[in-house]
Amino acid sequence: MKNKAITAAEAIALISDHDVLTTTGFVQSCIPEALLAALEQRFVETGSPRNLTLIMTAGAGDSKGLGTGRLHHEGLLGRVIAANFGRMPKVAQAALDNKIQAYNLPQGVISQLYRACAAGQPGLFSKVGLHTYVDPRLGGGKVNAVTTEDIVKRVDVDGEEWLFYKATKIDVAFIRGTSADPCGNISMEKEALTLDNLAQAMAARNNGGIVIAQVERIVEAGSIKPKDIKVPGILVDCVVVADQPDHHRMNYGTVHNSALAGEIRVPVEHMPKMNLDAKKIMARRAAVELPLNGVVNLGVGIPEGIAAVANEEKVTPYITLTTEAGAIGGVLASGPSFGSTTNADSIIDQNQQFDFYDGGGLDMTCLGMAECDEQGNVNTSRFGGRLNGCGGFINISQNARRVIFAGTFTTGGLEVGLTNGELLILKEGATQKFIKAVEQVTFSGQYAQSRAQPVYYVTERCVFKLTGAGVELIEVAPGIDIERNILPHMGFMPLINNPKPMDPRVFRDQPMGLLADILNISIAERISYDPTRNILFLNLVGFDARTKNDLVTLRMALIRSCVKAGKRVNAVVNHDGFNIEEHLLDDYAEMIRFMLDQYFASTTRYGTSAFLRLKMKDALGKRGISPHIFERKEEALAFVEKMAGRADTTQ
Repeated sequence: MKNKAITAAEAIALISDHDVLTTTGFVQSCIPEALLAALEQRFVETGSPRNLTLIMTAGAGDSKGLGTGRLHHEGLLGRVIAANFGRMPKVAQAALDNKIQAYNLPQGVISQLYRACAAGQPGLFSKVGLHTYVDPRLGGGKVNAVTTEDIVKRVDVDGEEWLFYKATKIDVAFIRGTSADPCGNISMEKEALTLDNLAQAMAARNNGGIVIAQVERIVEAGSIKPKDIKVPGILVDCVVVADQPDHHRMNYGTVHNSALAGEIRVPVEHMPKMNLDAKKIMARRAAVELPLNGVVNLGVGIPEGIAAVANEEKVTPYITLTTEAGAIGGVLASGPSFGSTTNADSIIDQNQQFDFYDGGGLDMTCLGMAECDEQGNVNTSRFGGRLNGCGGFINISQNARRVIFAGTFTTGGLEVGLTNGELLILKEGATQKFIKAVEQVTFSGQYAQSRAQPVYYVTERCVFKLTGAGVELIEVAPGIDIERNILPHMGFMPLINNPKPMDPRVFRDQPMGLLADILNISIAERISYDPTRNILFLNLVGFDARTKNDLVTLRMALIRSCVKAGKRVNAVVNHDGFNIEEHLLDDYAEMIRFMLDQYFASTTRYGTSAFLRLKMKDALGKRGISPHIFERKEEALAFVEKMAGRADTTQ
């Protein structure tokens, strides 16, 4: 039996010029720092190995020189294929300066390509990236002029367009675990995430390459239970024990946290509350969109705050928060621990998580935004002279059933305040974020519209919604003047059609009562019955139908009221301020059809929104239901009383 434990220097000596290297790591977690430090040291001292290709998914560094940031030395890298460049800014600058070849591809695509490499497949078919800068029609993910090879192609399969991503064979894989036995079997009991370690090891091993595992300790042969082995020793060539404690921290801000490792569960009821500032305002407004029993992904930055708000509002048990790194359930961590979860229900590999996301598993996501334009396009990947990269943004935003983008209205010195529940702009940001055209399309508004994907843009002072006609201003914060605080600070004119006030609870430093909203406890209070006239009134003012579950809850409440009445009723529905996602209109019309068949004698509705009346007429008309949609309440009542009178004369 061979003991595979060697020194970091001995392991790094196995790497040759022009090798293709992949490394694990997510943001600041699970990074094989000892291996990256040894590679940097060898190059600085000897000038070798040279012209490596680096392939990686998420950023793996602190943005200040640690992690993959160590590989910035000129000549060390010749090409980079990565989802994130922001955590290795000097490498990003080399790409911007045309000193290295560089591709910026979606994180999930790279993660899944590891499996393609392991299986000896030529690449990956995916719809992820269509109509973004990754699409060959918009650049093919190339970062600069010296990058000329096409590794993304658009293809037609059975009349549908797809992207084909070419696989790059891997020569060296840096992976990381907690324990290794002499045979190289790797366990990850103290790691926060498992990421793509197994797929990366297979990809290198099956290409005839080498797999170098960094661990915290060597344990006796046979002491790791078979099901606890995350990477079997047959895939591992050598094992390096981290020589410095700093080289095997859980992340750059945490030496070890047993709750993030899943070793213990901790109480979260008394987690500290966020201060009521611009970040919390946006997190609160976005949290209003959380779907009951839904699966949710939250991006880095402002969206992270939704996890804290959800915990504060006691709604965490009714949703499942996830990260693209593989964490499912629990309370999402932030800062250096982003990607990890306290009290997680489970941790799966990153590529499997993206399988779930790409297949439509996400009910909602909230992501950041650097720029937004009049077409509803969003840019988070390249702006202001910076190459940040898309990370998992494209996979997540294109495939979630509901998308919320959250970010301040302007940036660069913005200061806001709150007085008596009203928002004050103390100092306007120097840079506009809502501009005529984004620098790079990371999210395509037009593509989202073609698939009827609900999209919202939440800022501290207003909310926009993507419609077929463009970006519409739908909500304004209390204290904000549209002509003074919004329009002069935009590069385009949004659609404006009677925007309503943002929820005042968002701006008050007290619980919002979000749990009652999510559980639809107030539905019964929206229904009243007048037995003398046999009219059932349904008040949908301010009601948001965002998911099919919302309509199921509404239907059950209506049925209970009708059963209690003991006979068929004439229904009058107030649609003023009612919001329903376009993809739910058919389900809503079907609910009305069902109620007419089973419980309603007649039904009519009214609302001032001409757009909603038109959409409802179309949806009802398709089912042969007379629309009976009026602009004013008096007209609706007159109609239903007339119908009720006819019914009385026929009895």
